[in-house]
Amino acid sequence: MEHATLTRVKVCCIMTPDEASMAVRAGAHAIGLVSAMPSGPGPIDDVLIASIVRHVPPAVSTFVLTSRQSVQGIVAQHRTVNTTTIQIVDRLLEGTYEELRDALPGVKLVQVIHVSGPGSVEEAAEAALHVDAVLLDSGRPNAAVKELGGTGRVHDWSVSAAIRERIGVPLFLAGGLHAGNVAEAIREVGPYGVDVCSGVRTGGQLDPAKLAAFMDAVRGHRGSGGVVS
Repeated sequence: MEHATLTRVKVCCIMTPDEASMAVRAGAHAIGLVSAMPSGPGPIDDVLIASIVRHVPPAVSTFVLTSRQSVQGIVAQHRTVNTTTIQIVDRLLEGTYEELRDALPGVKLVQVIHVSGPGSVEEAAEAALHVDAVLLDSGRPNAAVKELGGTGRVHDWSVSAAIRERIGVPLFLAGGLHAGNVAEAIREVGPYGVDVCSGVRTGGQLDPAKLAAFMDAVRGHRGSGGVVS
């Protein structure tokens, strides 16, 4: 596995073209666009996602966060949003990753693993065999009302570090990150990239000062989670 020389930053929960432009100007390597979810911040309509994607520079990756659990549903959604990457925030129940790749050649697949304990290591290792990257978050997919991201909670980074050592694909770290803790997270986990939503927002809006502080905190550190090829 190759090693990254720079920790990438994905700014998630982007809701408007202006927020996308702000994230790009700040140096984000990717933006996340949240489609319909059972709970959590930032969901926007698929048509708006497509509109935002059209104005993002080619060098910046665009992730659609989907809660759909079937290949058919995900493919249909992607036909509208046309992002470079699909971030699957729940378990894929109908169809396979291979079928998804066949239907959408060239589109990157990222599987979210909600870290709940040591058992998450095996879950991540299995998913990593089929996807381009794994993203670790702090949701509760088994709750009565599913939480699939944007919780603002930090999970156990020692489990995250164990996952990074185990898998052979890049790892993104999410879950309660902000300018005050992201450097420590990078030191402890060594992710390919970090993912931030609530940590750079004030009153639900992307905050340029918080975003700048987050980017500054990340830039002083190096990641080691592999390279998406």
